[in-house]
Amino acid sequence: MVRSCMIDALGKEFVVTARAKGVAEWRIVMTHALPNAFLPIITLFGLGFGHTLGGSVVIESIFNWPGLGRLMVESVLTRDLPIIQASIFFFAMIFITLNLIVDILYTWFDPRISL
Repeated sequence: MVRSCMIDALGKEFVVTARAKGVAEWRIVMTHALPNAFLPIITLFGLGFGHTLGGSVVIESIFNWPGLGRLMVESVLTRDLPIIQASIFFFAMIFITLNLIVDILYTWFDPRISL
């Protein structure tokens, strides 16, 4: 994924223009191509972490490991509503916080994007 994003970023017009001006290759990669190549990678990181949260419920239930995932499954089976609400709220807050961090990283890597 990183390689394909970098190849795509190195083929853009502003990189070709920087090369035509005689800018050093390391400067082109570090200041022009790399920040533009990181945006899709940051998005995939955020989505992957969300999948990891969902997968923890399954893994903890299958292997009988203690954790929030197993607690949520056991509370659903015993119909313990306060624990269900608290665990769903906790997972939602983690997911929302992660998406906020991803949005902040977007603005850090690409100043054209604003919150």
